[in-house]
Amino acid sequence: MQLINIGFGNMVSSARVIAIVAPDSAPIKRIIQDAKDKGTLIDATYGRRTRTVIVMDSDHVVLSAVAPETIGGRASDDEKDYQEGEANEQ
Repeated sequence: MQLINIGFGNMVSSARVIAIVAPDSAPIKRIIQDAKDKGTLIDATYGRRTRTVIVMDSDHVVLSAVAPETIGGRASDDEKDYQEGEANEQ
């Protein structure tokens, strides 16, 4: 299981991530509000401005104060490391 650092020592499972998006559009704001109403919102911003919304396959929505490009880069770096590790095992 690969974990992605989403800031402040918080991590999410890369296998469970569906989307990493910016919170600016109205549909994303609706997703955030719906998750808040259902109790599936996880706020990992530590009181800072929300810069990234991570949608998980479990219908949880995670808010992060780290830029989407940064989190996406960390996710792709983790995937490369994982693939290299599997290649070395064979």
